[in-house]
Amino acid sequence: MLFTNQAHHCFAKDPAVVRFGRQYFLYYSMLHDDQSFGVGIAVSPDMENWACAGEIEQTQPCESQGIAAPAAIMLDGRIHLFYQTYGNGRLDAICHAVSTDGFHFEKNPENPVFRPSSDWCCGRAIDADVCVWNHMLYLYFATRDHAFAIQKVGGACAALDSGFGRDAWRQLARQTLVHPEFLWEGACIEAPATLVHNGRLYLFYGGSYNCTPQQIGCAVSDDGIFFQKLFTEPLLPCGGPQDWNSSESGHPYAFADDDGRCYLFYQGSADMGKTWYLSRKEILFDHAGIPRLVEC
Repeated sequence: MLFTNQAHHCFAKDPAVVRFGRQYFLYYSMLHDDQSFGVGIAVSPDMENWACAGEIEQTQPCESQGIAAPAAIMLDGRIHLFYQTYGNGRLDAICHAVSTDGFHFEKNPENPVFRPSSDWCCGRAIDADVCVWNHMLYLYFATRDHAFAIQKVGGACAALDSGFGRDAWRQLARQTLVHPEFLWEGACIEAPATLVHNGRLYLFYGGSYNCTPQQIGCAVSDDGIFFQKLFTEPLLPCGGPQDWNSSESGHPYAFADDDGRCYLFYQGSADMGKTWYLSRKEILFDHAGIPRLVEC
């Protein structure tokens, strides 16, 4: 699989995938002609061949500068989309919308519905991902320190029947859950991508800022709050000099299909971010619960 939006600058970033009926839906960040960001939609019968199928309309005042970095989850037969506002610096936050067909979304009237308190970070929230854990909806997001230099991951949760408005969310901790530690991670941990497997919560992430290069690591947790990194080097590194992802393998998204097979979608660039493509690998786990990635 290698997908991009050829009609809009060969640009597709930040994948999110769900299965809805007989189709797979891919939501991704796209670039408009005026250089603002939006969220595109693509569909596929097999996760290999994707066709562009429109984009999410930007209808609310908070979306006026752009939207990006979607996360998608199926709950009670509907697609719930969590995505960020774009272009507002420290004020960017997480929005929520719901769809019964995968194409048309009803926006939460309280958007944006979540941003963290500013006592432990700058108050910004981007790169949302969600999963069902402990009978709650857990939301993980990227934020920055008060100096707006170090990117790191925080978390929050909400009751599944809450409607996910502004008052529904409780921060998991008023501190960072995952932060850069290793040389390859630079000053950035972002794009948390969660996968529940055998009672544990795996969090794949992008380490280092875009094209520096960003590469993908993985951490695991037994409570959704305290995470242990599984590797000191990237689980998924960028490619070689002639590869489609020579500048980056980044911004992962973990997807568990109905048959139990799991996949890691991710973005890549070969020209320092001028164009972006999406691809995927299958996630396999050994007897100790350590993931490895294989070609599909």
